[in-house]
Amino acid sequence: MELQQAIRQRRSIGKVLDLPVEKEKIERILESAVWAPNHHHTEPWKFFVMTGEGRRVLGSAYANAALDGLGDLDEEEKEKRLSREEAKAMRAPVVIAVGCSPSTNPRVIRSEELAAVHCAVQNILLTAYEEGLGAVWRSGEPMQHPSMKSAFGLKEGEDLVGFIYIGYTGMIAPEGKRIAAKDKTFWIS
Repeated sequence: MELQQAIRQRRSIGKVLDLPVEKEKIERILESAVWAPNHHHTEPWKFFVMTGEGRRVLGSAYANAALDGLGDLDEEEKEKRLSREEAKAMRAPVVIAVGCSPSTNPRVIRSEELAAVHCAVQNILLTAYEEGLGAVWRSGEPMQHPSMKSAFGLKEGEDLVGFIYIGYTGMIAPEGKRIAAKDKTFWIS
């Protein structure tokens, strides 16, 4: 597969089949991630691969994060909501939690560490596509909750940048649309 083809044709695929994904494919995907650019060669990424029952770690963390917002709901409604939160972890046969462990070197800028991990995520998405898999990068407020950080053993200063859901897809990805680069480019000479 040509790089430009992968860049233009890869789409976020949130609905995947409940079929196992070969460990070798996930290893190739992760190996591509570690080749992302990073300042000072800090390699600030961490990957937590969850399959099978291991996804329950994420499900429990989703439920714990949701507890704060359930307030005055009756017990039956709370249980339904918590069950839905736990089920989020089971939407794909493989879920990779991606963390950022910034360098403590005073020369290293935190935003550059996060940018490097985001580049690693892009490598994951492109390589998953190349491997014939569907993938989607999910983020949002639950990632910032202390129960999420605790679930993955993240220390003070470490953060989650996303959950990558990966699996085989039975759907045809929608065609992409973008505004042409020339319409977003400003040349300064």
